[in-house]
Amino acid sequence: MSVIIAAAFLPADDPEKSLGFFRDALGFEVRKDVGQGTMRWITVGPPDQPQTGIVLHPPAADPGVSDEERRTIAVLMAKGVYTALSLATKDLQGTFDRARAWVEKSGAGEVLQEPEDQPWGVRDCSFRDPAGNLVRINQL
Repeated sequence: MSVIIAAAFLPADDPEKSLGFFRDALGFEVRKDVGQGTMRWITVGPPDQPQTGIVLHPPAADPGVSDEERRTIAVLMAKGVYTALSLATKDLQGTFDRARAWVEKSGAGEVLQEPEDQPWGVRDCSFRDPAGNLVRINQL
């Protein structure tokens, strides 16, 4: 039996800015774009991995989430501690340079760390995407 990761979900309170980060800064392709305005579910993924996607979704859109829980989620997202994603690339410096240029040009997202060797044995960099999600990128 083989199980793959089909999709991971990241909250996106501004779908256009989040789409720009994953498409334009990281080179992902758009697979699906459902809904409109801030109620959009956009699936993106690496062109060479059609079976794996990231769904950018409206935070707390589930009708079972209370107003208090929505406020809590908004606070955690604003602090950048609500969720995280770890990616990997063969060209860490090139990926970092492209993403940094997009962040600087768009004013959306944030560069947290330039590529550096970590004590746990990886070389990586990190960003906050436009929704505040932590995105770490490892060197393969």
